[in-house]
Amino acid sequence: MKVIIVGAGIGGTSAGIALQRLGHEVVIYDQMRENKPVGAALSLWSNGVKVLNWLGLGAEVAALGGDMADMAYIDGHTGETLCDFSLAPVTAQTGQRPYPVARADLQSLMMERFGMSGIRLGMKLVGIDDDGSQVTATFADGSTDTADLLIGADGARSITRAYVQPDGTPPIEREYSGYTNFNGLIALDERIGRSTAWTTYVADGKRAAVMPVAGDRFYFWFDVPQPSGVPFDRADGVAPLREAFAGWAPGVQALIDGIDPAVSLNRVEIWDITPFPTWAKGRVAILGDAAHNTAPDIGQGACLALEDAFALGIAFATNTVSVEDTLLRYQDVRAARAGDLVLRARKRGHETHAFDPVATQAWYDSLRGTDGAGIIRGIVGNIDGTPVHLGGGLRHT
Repeated sequence: MKVIIVGAGIGGTSAGIALQRLGHEVVIYDQMRENKPVGAALSLWSNGVKVLNWLGLGAEVAALGGDMADMAYIDGHTGETLCDFSLAPVTAQTGQRPYPVARADLQSLMMERFGMSGIRLGMKLVGIDDDGSQVTATFADGSTDTADLLIGADGARSITRAYVQPDGTPPIEREYSGYTNFNGLIALDERIGRSTAWTTYVADGKRAAVMPVAGDRFYFWFDVPQPSGVPFDRADGVAPLREAFAGWAPGVQALIDGIDPAVSLNRVEIWDITPFPTWAKGRVAILGDAAHNTAPDIGQGACLALEDAFALGIAFATNTVSVEDTLLRYQDVRAARAGDLVLRARKRGHETHAFDPVATQAWYDSLRGTDGAGIIRGIVGNIDGTPVHLGGGLRHT
């Protein structure tokens, strides 16, 4: 069977590897002209890492992952440690240690494992036609390709998403989450946080955080609540951060000082999409951000895309009625779970960014002196229900 995948990101390449391993002919198209991932790094919680293990990438991903043994929250103004605890219970309950990884490193690994000869860059999808026996993709340069099915892993502004919706459905629109995120990579600096900890400074509905990744680096990110459309000139460098975090603790100032905007500084407004049930039509289906564009507030965006790839692979390995039937079974496995986590992330973002000041202050108060048990429950709760467990669930110690 021939498969066209549109999108060479984490979701598209993982789906491509999964379907290749089942013996299918897979070609991936992407509009990017070279491997330039959006965002500096990502959180791979246990559910995402397990999919990569299943794809045969376990050792390589472990080498890319940072040693994130602990989690700490710090008062952004005073520098006081609110809580500091081990993440070992996450590993014990789920059976896999989580890793933060640099996105470019992971995406390069996955593209190489899939095979660069099967990836066509600089190809923008503009049309889809399903005649009931084959799907034809049309690209902006006028070229076409035909296959037995098409998987749209074409991101938050997906063309494929619109195609699979029922006729007469109102357009699915992205919704602004209320804040802007700045992120990048810097050298490890113990003045900011321990090299083995995810350290987050919090105050005023804002966050500044670092997570360790391979290569003696921190992945950093800042959240700044503000309206959509605030002007930004890349020449401003870290000036918006100095303004937003003026007077914050020395660790935050050290973080800002350590950023080289010419090397690694991204700015992105955070948007999501209210969950919707239709992921497949005929011989076409969607996965990744095309299916569940989410805010990063629970760190499950990439993991959900990897779960999609796992579920798609299992669906095609075990169902034989028809392509159309298999894609609907994949949809049935994924849509409710992914939608639930999108809404959890939205709720979490509302709590942490002071859109409800009372709720945010209550969260700050709950961090002070906690042993982390409640936070661990939340992290593990997001992982529980993953299809990767195949009904095995969690071990509660």
